[in-house]
Amino acid sequence: MCGRYSLAISKERISKKFNISIPTAIEPNYNVAPTQLAYVIANNAPEKLQQMNWGLVPSWARDTKIGNNLINARSESVSSKPSFRMPIRKTRCLVLADSFYEWRREGRKRIPYRITLDDDMIMVMAGIWDTWQQSNGTTYQSFAILTVPPNAEMSQVHDRMPVIFTNAEQHRQWLSDLHLAQVLNMLQTLDDDRLDIVPVSNKVNNVKSNSPDLHQPIQLPPTLF
Repeated sequence: MCGRYSLAISKERISKKFNISIPTAIEPNYNVAPTQLAYVIANNAPEKLQQMNWGLVPSWARDTKIGNNLINARSESVSSKPSFRMPIRKTRCLVLADSFYEWRREGRKRIPYRITLDDDMIMVMAGIWDTWQQSNGTTYQSFAILTVPPNAEMSQVHDRMPVIFTNAEQHRQWLSDLHLAQVLNMLQTLDDDRLDIVPVSNKVNNVKSNSPDLHQPIQLPPTLF
């Protein structure tokens, strides 16, 4: 799964990469957590950057609490799950990041790792979104990140990883009007040898931690046998 990620990139860099206008500064978030607002480019307005809450709340939900459990959508079952089967067909988005975090269990400990693309590219994860109508008439927009089995290096840390797109044609296709078979065909595991994975401070475990030092690699103590 993908349970935390980060985005601390200037609006100028994002604007140039996606050829979109961004009128206000982007607030860096070194520890994006479920239910928080995060930046996406959605197929309803591919020319602009939007903020949606992480954790998909289906249009038919009774309240937003369901979003806490719908932060990820497994690619293998996304087209049939009640919460995801319409969004995967109709409402897709690009989730922007500079890295994501994952935890590897080592004995009784869970060690956090930061995962980035090897060429320091902006990380673009495949997402789906939905709109929920609140009782006061306002709307609540939210998203989930698509996941797939891991590539070689990621398999050393976890058994799932996000779907990551690495070129502009993939971005364009994901936001375009595609048949379901075409959409599902895009849900592929990233090629091997494309990720850099480093251990980071366990401060990232706390959702209140949000500072640049969360990106800094740490030295793990030697394993004792």
